[in-house]
Amino acid sequence: MVDFLFDDIFSVEELNPNKEKFDKVTRIKAHSEKHGMLMHLDVNTEIYPMKEGDRFVMVLSPTLNWNGVPVADYHKQAEQKSLADKFEYIMHGLLYKLTEEGSGSDFKVGIYVSFGGLQMMLNGDPAQCTKFKHDQKMFLLIRKVSNDFVTD
Repeated sequence: MVDFLFDDIFSVEELNPNKEKFDKVTRIKAHSEKHGMLMHLDVNTEIYPMKEGDRFVMVLSPTLNWNGVPVADYHKQAEQKSLADKFEYIMHGLLYKLTEEGSGSDFKVGIYVSFGGLQMMLNGDPAQCTKFKHDQKMFLLIRKVSNDFVTD
């Protein structure tokens, strides 16, 4: 079974928080519900639209293979069942920077990943960031979750 680097449900709080505009790309600011992590993520919103208030599951995984084996050949990967089958938006990238800031209860870790030019910054509790290391390859997988509650 694959051991995720990180997973949580996020809520989109703001689009383009620095008021920058890009063709086909929107930077989202989102907070995770379980671990209280802050994330800024560039999303190709031409193919995967997102808006304020959207909730989504986000997983960071070292592989797409259910058994945890690294992805060896991306062309063959499309032919077999994988984590990708359960998600709507997937990117592959490289962790290029780890930061530490603050002290005591205000101590935070920053994770910076580049997905072919689209960037992610994940910031928060160091206990949630123990599986990350510099120059680590990973997949980001997203699937929106409903904001509706079903009642009987």
